[in-house]
Amino acid sequence: MSVNKNRPHLYVLPEDRANSQLANGFHLEVGHLRQMQVLEEADGWGKVLDKFKSDLVRELDANANCFTVLLIDFDGKSDRLSKAKAAIPTRLADRVFVLGVWTEPEDLKEGRTYESIGKDLATDCRDETEKAWGHELLRHNASEVGRLRTSVRPFLF
Repeated sequence: MSVNKNRPHLYVLPEDRANSQLANGFHLEVGHLRQMQVLEEADGWGKVLDKFKSDLVRELDANANCFTVLLIDFDGKSDRLSKAKAAIPTRLADRVFVLGVWTEPEDLKEGRTYESIGKDLATDCRDETEKAWGHELLRHNASEVGRLRTSVRPFLF
């Protein structure tokens, strides 16, 4: 389902299938379904940045109602966030968020489905709690999650 571009909306650009499933679980908890869209997987964190630059920068420039999450695996690399943020034009930095599992989503499962994890992450965003986002493999997202909540919570939940 496409977003309503005349209202505030969120695109999520996932790195791979696992991240897409996390985003889809999150989407199931959103109160206004037409305000969020999970895009096609990019097939690698570098390709997320390429696709962002080629497809989404133009959209963000043209529509102040557009927000974007780049959902990547950090692969245990502390410089991944700074590299991803370097690809975001300064004029758009307040509407683009970089989130992901510190290693890879498979390490987060612990016998659960990606969808259920995504639902828990959405519940945390809606309720302003840290139960799911406080997991050791997600804690590094704290500043981005805080910015995301401030920006998208009013129109998603």
